[in-house]
Amino acid sequence: MPLYKTINFSPTTQILVWEITESLEELLGQVVLKEKTQLRLYKMKSEMHQRAFLSVRMLLKEAGYTDFELHYDEFGKPYFLDGKHVSITHSHQFSAIIISDETVGIDIEMQREKILRIADKFVNALELNRLQSFDNEDYIKKLTVKWGAKEAIFKIRNEKGISFKDHIQVNPFETHDKKTTAILAFENIKQQFSIYFEEFESFTLVYAFEKK
Repeated sequence: MPLYKTINFSPTTQILVWEITESLEELLGQVVLKEKTQLRLYKMKSEMHQRAFLSVRMLLKEAGYTDFELHYDEFGKPYFLDGKHVSITHSHQFSAIIISDETVGIDIEMQREKILRIADKFVNALELNRLQSFDNEDYIKKLTVKWGAKEAIFKIRNEKGISFKDHIQVNPFETHDKKTTAILAFENIKQQFSIYFEEFESFTLVYAFEKK
């Protein structure tokens, strides 16, 4: 069972990361799925997506939950009925969940040069000018953190019409800081977030908390 990493962030927040090495058949043999989940699984065209989907159920199992306890609202946001907050992510061979008493969002991204081509889609001109002074590797890493932070925040708020570029601002940081802050300013919403991140095996894991 390749539980890759467990981060006990606080007494009320835990992050679990899975490395997806099992076959689809191996994963299916280790989880029990409710009928609705089974239907969703078999509609997926990509086997990698199916394996990632099942690996999340393995993470739930590690955290003491089952698929029967995981629900989704009308916007596709996962939740538990016990009041704990949960957020889910996967990218290539890794998946991760965060479970907390606080409102949280999580994202995992592979660090790739591709992000340079789409940077202007999610980062405004001021941010880009600041980032472009760094060497290429650091630039990619910082862009990946920014993308992950904005994804994590969007998973928390999930408001229709939110623009990563125009409405979510991630404050300057250094990669060794492992944390920063961000703000969402959208219509009548103005919410601050604490952002934490770390790197492993050319991936960036980012998680966000709403500031109270």
